[in-house]
Amino acid sequence: MSSTPRSQSPDPNETHSADPHDNLVSSVAGRAAAAVEATVEMLYRAPLWLPNRHVQTIVPSLFARRPSVAFRRERWDTPDGDFIDLDWVLHDDAAAPTASQTQTPADHAPLLVLFHGLEGSSTSHYAATLMAAAREYGWHGVVPHFRSCSGTLNRMPRFYHLADSNEVDWVLRRIRAAHRGPVVAAGVSLGGNVLLRWLGERREEAASVITAAAAISAPIDVHAGGRALSQGFNMVYTRSFLKTLKQKAEQKLVQFPGLFDRDAMLASRTMYEFDNVVTAPLHGFRDTDDYWSSATTRPLLPHIQVPTLVLNARNDPFLPAEALPSRHEVSAAVELDQPRHGGHAGFMTGPFPGRIDWLSRRVFGYLERHVDHG
Repeated sequence: MSSTPRSQSPDPNETHSADPHDNLVSSVAGRAAAAVEATVEMLYRAPLWLPNRHVQTIVPSLFARRPSVAFRRERWDTPDGDFIDLDWVLHDDAAAPTASQTQTPADHAPLLVLFHGLEGSSTSHYAATLMAAAREYGWHGVVPHFRSCSGTLNRMPRFYHLADSNEVDWVLRRIRAAHRGPVVAAGVSLGGNVLLRWLGERREEAASVITAAAAISAPIDVHAGGRALSQGFNMVYTRSFLKTLKQKAEQKLVQFPGLFDRDAMLASRTMYEFDNVVTAPLHGFRDTDDYWSSATTRPLLPHIQVPTLVLNARNDPFLPAEALPSRHEVSAAVELDQPRHGGHAGFMTGPFPGRIDWLSRRVFGYLERHVDHG
């Protein structure tokens, strides 16, 4: 005859040591829960009031409330007799949200170098949110302007382009030589593409210059992006780019008469046509096809050795989703993030009128994991 064991009350005088296995399981579970929470926080979800790729691109760019960031401008002479302007974040800005965010970082604090997009600058919406985040994190921040993009036309018979990795190399090496702390780099659109090209070309060598990188909305297949921008509603973006590009091209002809065919430049209606007349020949490419093939960075992604976040919305009007790489097409150093929505460098969140700080939280959340603060 079997008997059911009685439950016994614990002896209050009996001592129990913690099971190391239980502690380990608890610790691992806690870290896993924190990681899941952080991952969920970083998953991008477009607000319902921004229902498609175009409003997700245009509203953040033109109508977002941007954080106020003050800069100190510095001009560097280039080795070829030209110049670039760099805007450095000021940490004693009275517009900073709290007093703690106005303190100048230590010399060895991390430095974020941000390369802007086509016809962008330190005033672009993504530059405002990323540089404001640098200030809030206690990091240094700088936006080097590509030639002609700082408000003053450059001196030489050239501009800037999607494959301008030599310029990025010179800028980053000079910054690395002068800065005592970690250097990280980010690029948006054209700037992201040039940064990826530099990373893929320099491979292990790039790791001696920067610690980590992030490329946002980079047109990694320039042929696919160029075709997308030449049709339908996307011609709105093309006309906007060509308006300022043609103005600069006319000014360049005043500096250098006969540099290219003015009538053909003014007649161009697509980026392909403009690049064929201006961008390609001015920068040593045979034609647009040669330029776009050289500028396409997707084949270089397997060669990147520096930890790099590559963030592209799958509904980016500047680049079809089918042109985006999959995990097996990139190196182990590359982290792909391809949310369904976000537009081109948009990634706005929240109820109307929305916020544009998701991008900075995503980028800094990634970069900080790879930075040694000493």
